[in-house]
Amino acid sequence: MDTIEKRIEEILMDEDDSIDYKNEKHLIDDRLLDSFGIISLVSDLEEEFDVKINAVDMVPENFNSIEGMASMIKKLQDN
Repeated sequence: MDTIEKRIEEILMDEDDSIDYKNEKHLIDDRLLDSFGIISLVSDLEEEFDVKINAVDMVPENFNSIEGMASMIKKLQDN
């Protein structure tokens, strides 16, 4: 797990530490993150990684797992 993934896990754990984020691959599909949780998460990710997450980025594959979020963050940082 790289630094971005570790920090994303810490952010998620701060919100709800009852979920096994390392192994969960369907956070959105299984409704483990609700709409308020996603809005809060987006805000935290934008602040932590100094990126802007646009509406086009808010698709399940970018938020279903830590890996998906990390991949999105890396792409946003490269732009």
